[in-house]
Amino acid sequence: GLCKTLVTEDGKKAVVVEVNAETDFVAKNEKFQGYVADVAAQALNTTAADIDAFLAEAWALDTTKTVKEALAAQIAVIGENMNIRRFAQVTEENGFVASYTHMGGKIGVLVDVETDVVNDAVKEMAKNVAMQIAALKPQYTSDSEVSAEYIEHEKEILMAQIQNDPKESQKPEKVIQGMIQGRINKELKEICLLDQVYVQDSDLTVGKYVDKVAKENGANVKVTKFVRFETGEGIEK
Repeated sequence: GLCKTLVTEDGKKAVVVEVNAETDFVAKNEKFQGYVADVAAQALNTTAADIDAFLAEAWALDTTKTVKEALAAQIAVIGENMNIRRFAQVTEENGFVASYTHMGGKIGVLVDVETDVVNDAVKEMAKNVAMQIAALKPQYTSDSEVSAEYIEHEKEILMAQIQNDPKESQKPEKVIQGMIQGRINKELKEICLLDQVYVQDSDLTVGKYVDKVAKENGANVKVTKFVRFETGEGIEK
């Protein structure tokens, strides 16, 4: 399959779509790639709240068909089953949305950047952050998004691991709690984008890198959210 990103000319709105085919051979086919681009163009402006509503709306390039019927026609032409799996729109009126496609469309990323200065340096920073997201798969933007339930669940898992280890389980309760908290903090640094070590400069976290670029450009910059699609993610093979 393919992930495709598309951004409006003013950069205020963007979309990422995932369209799957059965083989990589078809994913590399120009007809298929052209079709995916058409799907992205329609998804950029759709008001559909979910994929079912999107499939049911009129296909912009031939309004006598629904998106689903146009897909069926494409399947007949290409001769292989395909599906429009998901799309996500991001809008940022007070800044812009950066996009990045990795590995020929295997991964698509959108980054929502709230900023009062939009120049080449800030855009470059956003692209670097998008590349970080593609490579390092954060699950959250910042640790404030991580639910208390998630933390509790992780703590239970760690506690069980410690209790199953004869050496560790002998330690005082306070030491054990400290070890658990230390491991949770380490995990949060791996799953929260802004706390991750920035790949291009290991002295900085992503958050500190964003702040540095903001300061150099006299800007107020906040990376508020991101979307990362990877083809076939979560589909049972």
